[in-house]
Amino acid sequence: MNIFRTKLTPHSEEGTGLKRCLSAFDLVLLGIGAIIGAGIFVLTGIAAATTAGPAIILSYALAGVACSFAALSYAELAASIGGSGSAYGYAYAGLGEIVAWIIGWDLILEYGVGASAIAIGWSGYVNDALLSIGLSIPSYLFKTYAEGGFVNLAAMLIVLVLSGILVIGVKQSVRFNMLIVFIKLTTIAIFIGAAIMDVQPVNWTPFMPFGWVGIVEGAALVFFAFIGFDAVSTAAEEARNPQKDLSIGIMGSLGISTLIYIIVSGLLTGIASYTTLNTRSPVAEAILNLGHKVTADLIAVGAIAGLTSGILIFLYGMTRIFYSMSKDGLLPFAFSSVHRKTHTPVKVIILNGLVMSLVAGFVPLREVAELVNIGTLAAFVIVCISVIFLRYTKPNLPRPFKTPFSPLIPLLGILSCGYLMLNLPWITWVRFIVWMLLGLIVYILYGYSHSKISNVRVSK
Repeated sequence: MNIFRTKLTPHSEEGTGLKRCLSAFDLVLLGIGAIIGAGIFVLTGIAAATTAGPAIILSYALAGVACSFAALSYAELAASIGGSGSAYGYAYAGLGEIVAWIIGWDLILEYGVGASAIAIGWSGYVNDALLSIGLSIPSYLFKTYAEGGFVNLAAMLIVLVLSGILVIGVKQSVRFNMLIVFIKLTTIAIFIGAAIMDVQPVNWTPFMPFGWVGIVEGAALVFFAFIGFDAVSTAAEEARNPQKDLSIGIMGSLGISTLIYIIVSGLLTGIASYTTLNTRSPVAEAILNLGHKVTADLIAVGAIAGLTSGILIFLYGMTRIFYSMSKDGLLPFAFSSVHRKTHTPVKVIILNGLVMSLVAGFVPLREVAELVNIGTLAAFVIVCISVIFLRYTKPNLPRPFKTPFSPLIPLLGILSCGYLMLNLPWITWVRFIVWMLLGLIVYILYGYSHSKISNVRVSK
């Protein structure tokens, strides 16, 4: 059986029921909505306390550099190939069906579990907000069994509610995201204004308590904070001018978000000892401990808003990946249907919303975040490989945007992302391998014989 089959036409040449309605500005906000979320409001504290200390700013810088290499590669493929399938579509056009399946299955893990991880962080801030106004909800409804509770009901509910918003339509979802992004950027500005006056340089000593190893491990953990930019590429079939706007959306959102992360992480470890930040809502708690109750309440509200947009965009990205794979026949074709009124893949959204709500309700945050990271890093490595491969196999492919200094930049992306993968816990590798083996079984039993390429081969 020939599993290295290449797709007959790129995604950008296929018909689609999705509606082109997103501008470059929409795409930048889409990326910021996904990137600025759990990373800044939750994982910053966890990573500082457990892996990097005040050197968390170097962890963010390292992760941001690694992401920039991958982002440039994404921008080239998004402009030249397009399609709502993100890295899946790029791999299908250049590397063949089996590689495309692997990366698509990987992206389902990345986006789906990513949405669940952010939902878990969201519930922590909601719980703190309720406690601050005197409402005490039983802890077993905000914690998983492994954390001493029963189910994270709040995390489950937010996933289901936002899935409902996605059903309504993409433009409505983007407008909702735009409002949320404005709220969370305002919140971050409030935090910066409050924190900058209370920085105690002694909190930055020792700066690297866990050494270089801790910085790298911290980068591998907070890498989760950056993965939202690739969600921009899943909007290719809904962008007005994908050849131009996608590269703006990807690079613009990544650059703005990296700068924000470095500033906030530096201030956070400056106003509180890194040893106290291993909580579910470190930013709000650090400000509250300084006596700024009103500011802490505003930050909690902004964090809830920010995490909400992150969940929304991750769910959006996952549904578009699933939709593209279904459209190609690798998953049941019924999931590629688009609602005639809302122009959204309703069946996919409902299925994914139900499954991810269960993950958010019953799996602890750290395990979920690490699983997302390894899936994301693997996706970035394949994207960088695709750029190098296509430069040699399809030199005449139109490239409105070209990755500079290729193949050096993609090669650096491969090396840096691979290095961060090696610094993830071994149990994360075990879970990732099990997931990928399960995907290979699904491909052999269903995808290979039902794909469009297979149907073309049989008809001949």
